[in-house]
Amino acid sequence: MRPLAFISLCLTGLLLSGCQAVVLDPAGHIAAQQRDLLVVSVILMLVIIVPVMALTIFFAWKYRASNKDARYEPEWDHSTHLELVIWAAPLLIIICLGAITWTGTHLLDPYRSLDRINHDRPVTAEVRPMEVQVVALDWKWLFIYPEYGVASVNELAAPVDRPIRFTLTSSSVMNSFYIPALAGQIYAMPGMESKLHAVINAPGEYRGFSANYSGDGFSGMKFDFHGLEPAAFDAWIAQSRGSGLNLDRGSYLALARPSEHVAPIRYGRVDPLLWDAVVGRCVEPGKMCMSEMTALNRQGGAGLQSIRNTLPPGADAYSRARPSVLGGDAAGYVMQVCTADEARDAAMARSELARESLLAPPRSLERLRGAGLPRNPSSATATPTPRAAALDTAS
Repeated sequence: MRPLAFISLCLTGLLLSGCQAVVLDPAGHIAAQQRDLLVVSVILMLVIIVPVMALTIFFAWKYRASNKDARYEPEWDHSTHLELVIWAAPLLIIICLGAITWTGTHLLDPYRSLDRINHDRPVTAEVRPMEVQVVALDWKWLFIYPEYGVASVNELAAPVDRPIRFTLTSSSVMNSFYIPALAGQIYAMPGMESKLHAVINAPGEYRGFSANYSGDGFSGMKFDFHGLEPAAFDAWIAQSRGSGLNLDRGSYLALARPSEHVAPIRYGRVDPLLWDAVVGRCVEPGKMCMSEMTALNRQGGAGLQSIRNTLPPGADAYSRARPSVLGGDAAGYVMQVCTADEARDAAMARSELARESLLAPPRSLERLRGAGLPRNPSSATATPTPRAAALDTAS
């Protein structure tokens, strides 16, 4: 071996020695089973790959041009024993991989509740999983603990040997929640809830991150996961409650604005209705939730009158100036279902707007003739049609 090649090999080994193969050395029961599935699958495939690679080298050496002792059989064309080995061995490997994949798909289903804390301890009836609600924001992670009434940003903690039930959603685009030491990744999507069940079996500091590209700040969308003993976890909850910050709808809308490399934040109080509003995409004041919209659609819709049931842009934190199919320069969104008093007040407001519009100067109909298009010179002297005359009179 050349000295340069030897030095390069040594340097590569030295660099790789600092890597943490967390996927192959997890701290959670689910991640450990996924590791076992990966290792068994690789071993089964190596049963075929290693002999094939070894035989390739053996045949190339044995039947080289300079080996005059190699047997030459130009008329050979078939061997039943060789065909049996070539086809039977891969078929058995495929059968084994299929069985392992089918079993692992059902046993490691992220929506499936845990039945074991580790290989030696089953989950008993008195063990209650800890609920954690996860929101993928741009570009940070929000964790809500409904059992304790606290929340945190870019920091997650859980007690050792207690099952965790994650419920995940996203504020804008699809994202992927992944803690390699705990469990496999699971996607978070806006307007939907994903589930993940896991447990951490060893105390320590672990790394979590986003495994799905979601925009400019994706590379900084990381967080620390603390596996704590029960007493240490109780102290972490107590510190969070003493933070003095309140996570309500207003603070959530401020937090949800795109930002990068956000330092950990803890909230001592959380609006109990915030999670449902995030999933229903109705955190903004007055915005109709997806559940309300679905209920209206199930009953046949709100009728033609609902065409005016919109709020103007600027009423929420995410509105963008865009053309509207209903007219105007920008579109809004559907309001929530109102009470009888709110409907009366809205009708009075519309009457006031209608009165003001009658007193306003006439609007130009230039947009109806095509914005930016040259007018027909003959149209200035042509006799207007009754419909055009009516439009001019109405304007």
